[in-house]
Amino acid sequence: MATCCSKQTETTISGNAKKVALVGNPNVGKSVLFNALTGAYVTVSNYPGTSVEVARGSALINGQQWEVIDTPGMYSIHTITEEERVAREILLHERPDVVVHVLDARNLERMLAMTIQLIEAGLPVILVVNIMDEAERMGLAIDLKLLQQKLGIPVIGAATARKRGIDEIRMAISAYRCPCEQQRFEYSRLLERDINEVAGPMQGEYILSRRALALLLLQQDDEITEMARNREGDGYPQLAEKVREIAFDRRESFHLDLSLERNEMVRQIVNGVFSAPEKRVVTFAERLSRLAVQPLTGIPMLLIVLYFGLYQFVGVFGAGTVVDFLEKQIFVDIFNPWITATVKALIPWEIIQELFVGEYGIITLGIRYAVGIILPIVATFFIFFSFLEDTGYFPRLALLVDRLFKYIGLTGRAVIPMVLGFGCDTMATMVTRTLETTRVRIIATLLLALAIPCSAQLGVILGLLSKAPGALMVWGVCMLLLFIVVGLLASKVMPGEPPMFYMEIPPMRLPQLGNVLTKTYTRMQWYFMEILPLFILASVLLWLGKITGFFDKMITAMTPVMASIGLPRETAVAFIFGFFRRDYGAAGLYDLQTKGLMDARQLTVAAVTLTLFIPCVAQFLVMKNERGWKTASAIGLFVSLFAYGSGYVLNKFLLVTGIL
Repeated sequence: MATCCSKQTETTISGNAKKVALVGNPNVGKSVLFNALTGAYVTVSNYPGTSVEVARGSALINGQQWEVIDTPGMYSIHTITEEERVAREILLHERPDVVVHVLDARNLERMLAMTIQLIEAGLPVILVVNIMDEAERMGLAIDLKLLQQKLGIPVIGAATARKRGIDEIRMAISAYRCPCEQQRFEYSRLLERDINEVAGPMQGEYILSRRALALLLLQQDDEITEMARNREGDGYPQLAEKVREIAFDRRESFHLDLSLERNEMVRQIVNGVFSAPEKRVVTFAERLSRLAVQPLTGIPMLLIVLYFGLYQFVGVFGAGTVVDFLEKQIFVDIFNPWITATVKALIPWEIIQELFVGEYGIITLGIRYAVGIILPIVATFFIFFSFLEDTGYFPRLALLVDRLFKYIGLTGRAVIPMVLGFGCDTMATMVTRTLETTRVRIIATLLLALAIPCSAQLGVILGLLSKAPGALMVWGVCMLLLFIVVGLLASKVMPGEPPMFYMEIPPMRLPQLGNVLTKTYTRMQWYFMEILPLFILASVLLWLGKITGFFDKMITAMTPVMASIGLPRETAVAFIFGFFRRDYGAAGLYDLQTKGLMDARQLTVAAVTLTLFIPCVAQFLVMKNERGWKTASAIGLFVSLFAYGSGYVLNKFLLVTGIL
């Protein structure tokens, strides 16, 4: 019998918190449970030696301090993706006191195979059957007590998005005690013989049971093979020879036999546990889900979402109504005159006054841009993004665009960083690390740097062009065409085949206000703490450039370039701002538009060129960290040249056709 008692401690080492690891397939509610347990006490960082992020948080459960680890999605202990390898590394090396396996009640039979693997590995498992509310609405019934009896571990039904079952999960974690003997799942006589022949000679100390390790060795798992080589010492050659012998004898059937036998185990377990009505209830959410992934209905649905979400809510309301109130009525009319008079009264030196309240002053420009223009746009976007995320719409959007994305070398999974890029390209570039291959990550990084405007930049542009529908349409068509053309070219130039796409689909549901506000606040806090120092730094550098004359020289040097794409000399200021942040540059366009320095054609050319313009400092640094100096520099150079080339062609086209 496998036992976890020898591997896990019942008491905490003095000064250290106990650990609980949340594991399971993607999109089964692990992160919702993680947030419910930890609240705001969360850190997110790369797992050592990888580009995969792992969230860790602190939770006080029944008076005991716990460290909660939200592992990347995994489908099996036998790993394939980098995310799965990281999740298993946490189980192997961090020795969690409790492992909470979260699965989707609607897919109980398919996901129980991993539960069996966790149990036979000798890990301290608690099973959380999540999304019970959706299963019940579909008429599905699950006997949790019988399931607990058959598995021999604590089983809890939950709907974590509705806060249902959270208290029971907390109680199960705090009260968990490793059983002296865990449930044993029997395979066929032939497979049992193979397991025993491999497990028998093993002498090393392991976290996982020898039974589980034997199966992983027979599946040719490289990491487990290396672990056995290090821990078996002189006995490893004999063990390796036995594994090679069995693997050769069973080379045509082992993996299939193992999968079939595990599936049969699961069918025996769910027999009497799970029941479905003869005529399954199809809920409204399911009907809506099906419509969202069918091109004939999904594309109109996407256009409706973009119109009301991005255009009306972010563009018109955020970049229009709220920005007009904060930037014009609060900053320009009230705050800036008052702070200017105050600073001049306190500081007698004009050159220092200019640093704080001058044309490029930290307060009158940097903070005004950050709070008066950027903050309301970013806030409305993150509310919109969090709302869609909480409905479960994004995985369906991924399925909808998967076919199109395959033409540009991506898969539907890339829709998540692309959509997130409309909030912040810096954050989205970090998220590209979750994509399947290096080729896909580079293409996604290029497209984010080129054709995906962040929420602040997008909001300002929508606000600027919304008064001229023709200009807005030209900008939108240009962005879409250039996104597709560059993606197609990149997919042809970059070597390699596109990966297979698969994704768990969570239920569609009405978003919870608390979840939306929490996600929005967290993202706003992260974003604002990033942009405010950069805006202040940009103001200081611009002030230095002004007093040294370097700024005027840059504008003079850029004047011929601006003229070549049909823009006035003053537009160079917005592009210089764009070196620091794209949204800073977009805010510069806002100032130029309010002064009446550009007509509709010039505004459209400027908006297209600035959208395509070189990535901001923060995004470039993240690109360097994620892809390396060589790739980041190549992308930056290509994007800059491509932006001005596109602006030149667009300006000539508009002049010839007279569309604007």
